Amino acid sequence: MLFPEMGKIIIVALMIIIPVGVIYKKAGFHPAWASLVLLPGFGLLLIFLQLALLPWPSKQKNEED
Repeated sequence: MLFPEMGKIIIVALMIIIPVGVIYKKAGFHPAWASLVLLPGFGLLLIFLQLALLPWPSKQKNEED
């Protein structure tokens, strides 16, 4: 009966990774950074810190235009 639990874990992970990937893409980062969500404990913290503290590449492109 391990499969139903793994299925739930995969579904929840995709429900988090897909929106975070879209956010990363719109910010100008590579969407693969959304895989940080899978790190237990501090994955979301790393994502929030990265989005809050690093300059966004898409914003820099808009300022150059």
